[in-house]
Amino acid sequence: MSDDSRGTPAPPTSSDLAYRQVLDEVGAFVYTTDLQGHYTYANRLVLDLLRPGLRLDEVIGKAFTDFVKIDEDAELRQTDIRVLRDGETIYREEANLIHATGELRTYWSIKKPLRDADGAIVGMIGISHDITDKKRLEDAVRRHKDLLDTVLDSVDALVYMKDADGLFLYANQRVAQAFGRPAEAIIGCRDADLLPPEVAARFREVDRRILATRERSVSEEAVRDATGRECHYWSVVAPCAAPDGTPAVIGFSTDITELHELKEELQRQARTDSLTGIANRRTLFVEAQAAFSRSRRHGHTLSLIAIDLDHFKQINDRYGHPTGDEVLRDFAQACLDCLRKEDLLARTGGEEFCILLPETPLAHANATAERIREVAARICPGGRDTAPVTASIGVTCMEPADASFDQMFSRADKALYAAKAQGRDCVVAL
Repeated sequence: MSDDSRGTPAPPTSSDLAYRQVLDEVGAFVYTTDLQGHYTYANRLVLDLLRPGLRLDEVIGKAFTDFVKIDEDAELRQTDIRVLRDGETIYREEANLIHATGELRTYWSIKKPLRDADGAIVGMIGISHDITDKKRLEDAVRRHKDLLDTVLDSVDALVYMKDADGLFLYANQRVAQAFGRPAEAIIGCRDADLLPPEVAARFREVDRRILATRERSVSEEAVRDATGRECHYWSVVAPCAAPDGTPAVIGFSTDITELHELKEELQRQARTDSLTGIANRRTLFVEAQAAFSRSRRHGHTLSLIAIDLDHFKQINDRYGHPTGDEVLRDFAQACLDCLRKEDLLARTGGEEFCILLPETPLAHANATAERIREVAARICPGGRDTAPVTASIGVTCMEPADASFDQMFSRADKALYAAKAQGRDCVVAL
């Protein structure tokens, strides 16, 4: 590809034609320019790109800007200047608008200076690979990934993927918030790096079982978050394939902490007397039946105290119901101060209470009842100068002939009424 003295391209030799044929088949855009940026050579891909059917002789001596829209001060032009003037070799991605088709194409280009035998720069050689389709695919993948990330980060659930070795492959922002670290810092970690050992071991066992059986797991889980608060999750963990095709698990954990707390509160309310905060009648009978069975099975004693505050209606009538409620709360607290933590105090009616005392013989239960009667007398509804509260109390202990707790309860009730019949403010044991 030599020129004559007038700058007219010399006819190509057989060697030139052989080189051109090779360059036409390399699958890349190959061209050379002089110092002014005029083409001195372009292979078939370059010619067809500039204009389908274009001949080499129609390109030689023309500039890139004759075919591609570009401002003189544009970045692409500045790149060429750096090669031709400064002798740099440039590797970069370029986007060019082709005049003939009006299409924007993207290339990965290498531009190097051409030098003569003395090392002086005489032009530039460029080799470009069309990555338009690849770029479009990458952009589409990136858009889909961004969309998927947006969706998964907006889902009100912890979403994650772990490989067969327990390494996190993906974690959405909910997972990041739960662990108190960026999602990127979770990738590559194991449960043991993020959770207490016993919790991590439990999760790892679940993952192994899922991978072995290929069956999903559905369960409620309790985990402490980054602030130390116990959170409850409804988790669905299923087998799947990792991006490389290897076995993995994917998990979706929905935060049900508020629902769990509500359920706990409703259960507490179902077990508790709302006024005094102690157990209610239903809880007493459930717990007492279980205690009765344990005591019978192990040969332990079991005692029961039944209490009725004397003339309570008069307190309500004289001082009002708010004062009556305060008396009930004060009396419940006074009883608790006399009991062990294993004893159960329950409000079984308006001013009626029962105390279940496991592993307690009748004599000890009777002594406890007397203490309660004495502390009740310290409660004065109208102040220091008013009459104190008194209580009638019945006490009983499990007997060999008792077939159920109901018989104990009935006997304690009889003892209570016996105390009332004896003038109230006393303890009767049966």
